[in-house]
Amino acid sequence: MKLNRNTSFLLGMVLVIAAVTGSWEAFGQTQKRIIQLSGIVMDSVGLPGVHIYVPKAGRGTTTNGVGFFSMPVLAGDSIVISSVGYKRKHYIVPQHSNEYLTIVVTLVEDATYLSDVIITEFPTEEVFKEAILALNIPTRDQSIDQRNLNQELLALILKTTPMDGYQNQRYYMNQWASSQSDKFQPVTNPFLNPFNWAKFFNSLKKDKKK
Repeated sequence: MKLNRNTSFLLGMVLVIAAVTGSWEAFGQTQKRIIQLSGIVMDSVGLPGVHIYVPKAGRGTTTNGVGFFSMPVLAGDSIVISSVGYKRKHYIVPQHSNEYLTIVVTLVEDATYLSDVIITEFPTEEVFKEAILALNIPTRDQSIDQRNLNQELLALILKTTPMDGYQNQRYYMNQWASSQSDKFQPVTNPFLNPFNWAKFFNSLKKDKKK
């Protein structure tokens, strides 16, 4: 049976359209949909700083101050939710979920139990004394040299020890306060005061009489 040109053209167009439609459907099936995943991570309240990431893709985010997060993912992605002190959780994005997906994740504390510590008493008083003596704790007479408690030596140390930072600061502040209070007062020289010289000579005469 012979086909005219119009019939051959229509048949060719139908084949081309069918091929293109089939290829687009196959391409759509291989491509994963992008989904905006949002949620809150909490225990009794929202947890800040929780890591939400996709290990295979190498992308992720963290929760804000109230435990909220939002990030783009692909359908079928395996998501890990982890935080220090809590057990890790896994979540797989459903294939047929909506374009915007919201979840609530509750983390459980990861408690670490240490082995029991058993405290026992010394079996006898003699064993206890031997243990104390083995510590070799210095006695009061051994730890303090009595020569260091000499009163004259302590007075000399107090007199010759330089001021520390706090004392220097106090001295500077006192000098500054005195200078501010005496700023508007006349400056006098005690050596130019005749009464002071009279007192000085009188003290010398008294010393000679003695």
